[in-house]
Order: sequence, then C-alpha cells, then structure tokens
Amino acid sequence: MKMIRAIIRPDKEPMVTTALAKAGFPALTKWEVVGRGRQQGIQLGDQVYDALAKCLLMVVVPDDRTEEARRTIEKSAFSGNPGDGKIFVSTVDEVYTIRTGEKQT
Repeated sequence: MKMIRAIIRPDKEPMVTTALAKAGFPALTKWEVVGRGRQQGIQLGDQVYDALAKCLLMVVVPDDRTEEARRTIEKSAFSGNPGDGKIFVSTVDEVYTIRTGEKQT
C-alpha cells in the first residue's frame, strides 16, 4: 500500500475530494494547514504573507492504484499558477483497524 499526502489550495479541496470519491478513493483524512513553498509566501504592497492557508489530504491506496489516485489529485487540484501544491507518495508497511485490532493487507 502507498500513502499519498497532497498539500493543495483550500479552494480546490472540494473538487479533489469529489474526484477521489468518484475514482473509488472515498476514504481520506484532511487538515487545514499553513505553509509556504519556494516563493516564501506572497507580498502584497508592503505586507509579506509567509504562511499561506493550505489543505493537507492523506489517502492510503493499493500499490496498483497509486498512479491513478495521484493523477486524480493532480488533475483536480491544478490551476496552473504557483502554489498549486505538492504530492508526496510513501510506502505503508502496516495498517491496523483500532476497533478489531485486525491487520489490513
């Protein structure tokens, strides 16, 4: 299994979560976060905003569907402007259900 973490624009979150659900990835976790990328925030006049609102989505997917989920996120989060976000993919070694203690495969 793979864990996909996507940091996206907050206004794109409804589109991304809907697209993931339609593609067969309904289960996810989301957080409202702040951060900045290479641009180190934005400057409007004399004011510099170095901590911008973002949304962090986390979804765990089967290995053979990782690319499909990644592309779904990328396509639905795309605006073409700096600050669209990042997608991180990492391996999940083990998953357990808290209620039953059952190990997921």
